[in-house]
Amino acid sequence: MAETTAGRTRRLDEEREQAILRATYELLGEAGYQGLRVDAVAARAQASKATLYRHWPTKAGLVADAVRCCKAESPPPADTGSLRGDLMAWFGEIGCFITGEEGPILAGLFMALHTDPALAAELRSMQESKVPFAEAICERAERRGELRPGYDAGLIDEIVPALLFMHCFALGHSLDDGYIAHVVDDIVLPLLTRS
Repeated sequence: MAETTAGRTRRLDEEREQAILRATYELLGEAGYQGLRVDAVAARAQASKATLYRHWPTKAGLVADAVRCCKAESPPPADTGSLRGDLMAWFGEIGCFITGEEGPILAGLFMALHTDPALAAELRSMQESKVPFAEAICERAERRGELRPGYDAGLIDEIVPALLFMHCFALGHSLDDGYIAHVVDDIVLPLLTRS
């Protein structure tokens, strides 16, 4: 990451930048966005606060770069041979992500979106849409004859992450196979197959 200061370009080497971003991400998990302090990041990454402020003038920018760097990439959904199987497998993976160590970090960031406009702008610009994954699953199902043309694959991205987050974080329930089956059988499949 290059930063121009007083007419000069200074760069962090990749290893140094990674250390700072990983320290930021770890501290997000421990303290949340509101509790994250630049001096704590500097101490953990063994960097100066001046270095952090020179390369990331705002906490929102530092956090957004840490999320970009450290957040696990979602693998493409598996082809199980059926629409229901594909949805069960994919939603199960999303559920594992939500209930894993990254879920609470992202949930805390979502809460901070309401109070920090700079963070909201940073995170919304990098929102990863699941629509391409949903489209791939639905196209396979259409080729197998399980779906007729006219379905709206975008409904999956619109509905499922919100349902799973609400069920887990707001209601405090587990994202077990029974709940995933409920989402698939009672909500998503009827919406995709309606006439």
